[in-house]
Amino acid sequence: MVSVPPATDLPAYLAPLPDRVEEFALRLTWVVIAVNLAGTAFGFWYYRFQLLHTPLVMWPVVPDSPLATLLMIGSLLSWRIGRNRGWVHALAFVANLKYGLWVVVVQVVINDVLTTADPYLWFLFVSHLGMGLQAFVILRYAEFSVPAVGAAAAWFGFNDIVDYLLPIVGDYHHAYFGPNFAGAADHTVPAHDIAAAAAIGLTLFATFLALAIRVRQVQSGSSGGTG
Repeated sequence: MVSVPPATDLPAYLAPLPDRVEEFALRLTWVVIAVNLAGTAFGFWYYRFQLLHTPLVMWPVVPDSPLATLLMIGSLLSWRIGRNRGWVHALAFVANLKYGLWVVVVQVVINDVLTTADPYLWFLFVSHLGMGLQAFVILRYAEFSVPAVGAAAAWFGFNDIVDYLLPIVGDYHHAYFGPNFAGAADHTVPAHDIAAAAAIGLTLFATFLALAIRVRQVQSGSSGGTG
């Protein structure tokens, strides 16, 4: 059985979760995996109609949140079975932090979740906030290599381009993120610009954090996993 790695010495601005929360989550790894598996299934169900109207070649850039939770499952599994894969950890960290916080921004700024009693919008807000926070659990057992972080930045940067800036095949591929946005056709409304700015900004933010964590790990010589 894989033991929970010791706490890192990363500062709070890089690893905001309390050590006890990290340890609790890792001791309940299979529960966390099951929750992410349920979220992945729900996410693909949520995107089912959008996928049907998207060319097959572009499917990988459509279901952002379910792919993020699927990567989280892959990261946890690779640690549990002792087959750490740095690129999986880096992709999972950036994906969960980016898309978890992106949905939080969308719900607060675009859908006004803090002033509504809509249970579905609150479900999206809380569940995706959890997604964003669970990304930091990865730091307990993983080390990010620079090439792995570069791969994550390239993939999610490309995702932002085809989602909001330059659709390569078909229409833009972002999620239909709320009642204040008129489907995929109208990109002149402020909601589109807010969502695009949040996505691109969070890609940069998550990449910067991953690289800053890597620098700190190298400087301190402490890490819970392999790169």
